[in-house]
Amino acid sequence: MSTPARKRLMRDFRRLQQDPPQGVNGSPNPDNIMLWNAVIFGPEDTPWDGGTFKLSLQFTEEYPNKAPVVKFVSNIFHPNVYADGGICLDILQNQWSPIYDVSAILTSIQSLLSDPNPNSPANSEAARLYSENRREYIRRVKEVVQASWMEGTNGDAAAGEGEEEEAEQTEAPAALTATETGTDSTKKEDESTAELTEQERKEET
Repeated sequence: MSTPARKRLMRDFRRLQQDPPQGVNGSPNPDNIMLWNAVIFGPEDTPWDGGTFKLSLQFTEEYPNKAPVVKFVSNIFHPNVYADGGICLDILQNQWSPIYDVSAILTSIQSLLSDPNPNSPANSEAARLYSENRREYIRRVKEVVQASWMEGTNGDAAAGEGEEEEAEQTEAPAALTATETGTDSTKKEDESTAELTEQERKEET
């Protein structure tokens, strides 16, 4: 069923494809346009540089009049990100407007990474370090960046293992078929040899 919210999300998706913002990407779930997966790359020349962070966006039929629920799926150490991945960002709360689309949401979150608001903390430890011990804060951020690399590597490894297992399952029946074929060929050769021997005996008689 096509609704105003779903039509708007299709328009948002087309815009992301035709005019993709730098450093962010997103797409709806193939089975549910109200649920999106997104990726934000850490802004260049910041402690977040090189990181790849995954997010989920859950929309309702009230979109675009109501903001989606956006959460980081990847582990994040940031003053404005809760332990469950929820994001404390004004445009997702009291400053939301129907003019914002998925592209604007993702670029705003990307900007928030390198420009946090410690006065409205969702993670008190991150906010304290950002204000009082910037060197330690940056060290913790870089740990998160490195962890995001491992997250991608583990995903690729799991996919590779799945492909190998599938290949093995495909090869097993093929090998069995080849064995059966070889057995059948041997049987036929034995039968042909027996017939030839019998024929030679008759000729000698």
